Amino acid sequence: MQPNSAIGLFFWGFLLVYGVLMIVLSPRAVTVGGFFNGEDNQGRSAAPWLLTSSIFISWIFAKSVTNAANLGASYGLIGGLAYATYWLSIPLAGFVIYRLRRRFAATGLVSFLSSNYGRGAALAFSAAILIRLFNEVWSNTAVVGGYYGDSGSTEFIVAALLFTAVTLAYSLRGGLRSSILTDAAQAAIFVVALIWVLGLVLPAHTPRELASTSHWALDSGVDLLLVAGLQIFSYGFHDPVLTDRGFISEEKTMRRSFLIAGVLGFFAILAFSLIGVHAQLTGLPASDNVPAALAKTLGVGALMVMTVVMVSAAGSTLDSTFSSLAKLVGRELPQMAGRDLGQKAIGVGMAVMMVFAVLGNLPMIAGTDILKATTISGTMVIGLAPVFLLHGWVKPTRLGFHLSFWCGIVLGVGLSLGWVPQSWAIGDGKYALLLGVNLYGLILCTLGYVIAGWCAPSTQSRMLS
Repeated sequence: MQPNSAIGLFFWGFLLVYGVLMIVLSPRAVTVGGFFNGEDNQGRSAAPWLLTSSIFISWIFAKSVTNAANLGASYGLIGGLAYATYWLSIPLAGFVIYRLRRRFAATGLVSFLSSNYGRGAALAFSAAILIRLFNEVWSNTAVVGGYYGDSGSTEFIVAALLFTAVTLAYSLRGGLRSSILTDAAQAAIFVVALIWVLGLVLPAHTPRELASTSHWALDSGVDLLLVAGLQIFSYGFHDPVLTDRGFISEEKTMRRSFLIAGVLGFFAILAFSLIGVHAQLTGLPASDNVPAALAKTLGVGALMVMTVVMVSAAGSTLDSTFSSLAKLVGRELPQMAGRDLGQKAIGVGMAVMMVFAVLGNLPMIAGTDILKATTISGTMVIGLAPVFLLHGWVKPTRLGFHLSFWCGIVLGVGLSLGWVPQSWAIGDGKYALLLGVNLYGLILCTLGYVIAGWCAPSTQSRMLS
């Protein structure tokens, strides 16, 4: 995109107008409850419809819709189905959090782990979610930058940084309260733009043509579908963008919002993957950003609409990322150490937002593959599944937590560094080794947690069910 052209100015102008609109919609939260829990000025929790729309759009990451389209282009409908399966993490997490709140009086995952598994467990978990939040910054800003220039170009980097700056500006105003209220507008923008985009591509194909792109074989995307099916049991728990919203409203309201948002998210991602299926059917060359490449072939109008989709999706995730960072560092970690910073926690949270806005963009500038932010981090946290799903059914022990958690971390790191032997692979597809590591790893993590609980003397841990 030429920055001195009229079209270029229009695109850059949209980014600025978007930022101004979000700042106008964002309230200034001056209370701890508003900044960290999303409460209004009267101390009331977010309305159910606001919570639902916030969960829905906050998990429709810009990298997610891009990955969905890319996978649709590579594997057809199976690729889209595989990626959409991750959204089943939302209702699953909602039911688990509901159980932890009702039966074990949990008020947050960090404090829950600290109380039941020790500070070491809470710190390890906090480190994992800090890595997750760090990944959320660059993986979403990189997608936005891709609509303004090629990866690594000046336009790409400037657009990504400008988008970061405007999102940071309104996030600093109101923390989680700002995130929830702007999410409603971003969800509406996303849905309207998605319907428009689908209207441009779907009439060109019959359902039979769309289905013809899929082949039910391990090397044709089914291996990734199975990976997603395994990772949903742990994936949601290491994302405070999701789990923070599990503790800010009444339990049944929360559970219903998680269920509705998860179902809507599943179908939204599946629908967006059809853009990739269309690209495959029309012979569009493969790329790491199929939506942008396709939109450019459809004209300026389509590119503009696709940019709106991506900016709204990325903005909803990035502002939630900033608010989660603020809550973790400004409130939860000090409380774990026995300190309550009170009103000062807001200042600490704001400082953390600014630091991560800078550091979190370094991988974007370096050009890291955005799909790795999902698959590798998802493998590293498979050890969380036994901890949260089996808590109370098995005696909770510190040893059990660490055996399960660190087994997943070691396997995830080993996979990313190429240390896992090929003999672990299941099938011979692109994700064969990833599938094997997740299947065998989940078994090992579960065994570590369960055996530690079974072997622990009753004096060392409590049966909580």
